[in-house]
Amino acid sequence: MSKETFKMFVRSNPSLLDYVRNGQMTWQRFYEMYDMYGENHSIWNSYIGVNGSSNIASTPASTSGTLGDTSLKELFNMVKKMDLETVRRGVDGLQKAVGLVQDLTATKKVNNYQARPLYQHLED
Repeated sequence: MSKETFKMFVRSNPSLLDYVRNGQMTWQRFYEMYDMYGENHSIWNSYIGVNGSSNIASTPASTSGTLGDTSLKELFNMVKKMDLETVRRGVDGLQKAVGLVQDLTATKKVNNYQARPLYQHLED
């Protein structure tokens, strides 16, 4: 599931925004649920209501005012509520993956050192 499809899902279900504003849920947890269960799972019934099925076909322009009206203060509050440990683990995992790719793609330096025979006498 991509972030864009999750954004479309949130736009079609503006009641999710209330849960984040009230501090009952975080966007991270909602995205993890969306990624794990999808948009048509019964887990969403408690958040969007039984009658409010997700409607991805709705136009984003009709619901753009819901997320577009977020003030700067609300944005800072959302950032404060983010789980920084989860973000840190994600960044660490990404750094490890980049390091692994760098190790695999790095060219190995060829060592041209040749040891001298042990009992070779040098002329003075």
